[in-house]
Amino acid sequence: MRRTARQGAARAARGEDRRARIVQAALEVIAERGYRGTSLAAVAERVGITQQGLLHHFPTKEALLIATLEARDEWDTGGPRARGAQPWRLDLYASLVEYNAMRPGIVQAFSALLGESVTARHPARDYFTRRAAAVRESLAATLRAEFGERLPSGLTPQETAPLLVAVMDGLQYQWLLDPEAVDMPAAFRAFVRLLGHDGTTGDHPADGPT
Repeated sequence: MRRTARQGAARAARGEDRRARIVQAALEVIAERGYRGTSLAAVAERVGITQQGLLHHFPTKEALLIATLEARDEWDTGGPRARGAQPWRLDLYASLVEYNAMRPGIVQAFSALLGESVTARHPARDYFTRRAAAVRESLAATLRAEFGERLPSGLTPQETAPLLVAVMDGLQYQWLLDPEAVDMPAAFRAFVRLLGHDGTTGDHPADGPT
């Protein structure tokens, strides 16, 4: 019985490892070709398995796409936070931008998908729509915790949150196009200073990503 259980656990671990390698390969191929130009056959070849082997884990291209997006949000601690979670400090978002600058492949794949998702009937459109709303809500909570109901500019947290999203996403595109000319972390910290914040750790009790 114990041997059977160990064998089952080993198979499950191999399956999880295979899924993780497929997701990583999918991100790489999407970064190179975009979602429209990505095929399951190309991802399977990148992993070194047959397309039938890939379909055992992800039965459709759309299922693989959603898995890659979910994995990106798990890796990216700036993803949507659970409702009621304690807001992050602004300096933690600045640290996230620095972290993203160290993983251009992931950022490239995500940005390619975000750009494509604005087209009608794209399978990731609903995902990105929900994600954007959640990120705006999370950023508004962060701004409210930092500044109260009005920022030094007079804007409310709800008015400012979409601007922060636009800066983060827009900087990623500029940085991907010309990383030598655009210092993404420095540019984000400069924008935070425009909000009336020095970008350093404050006295807010949140300790960061959990």
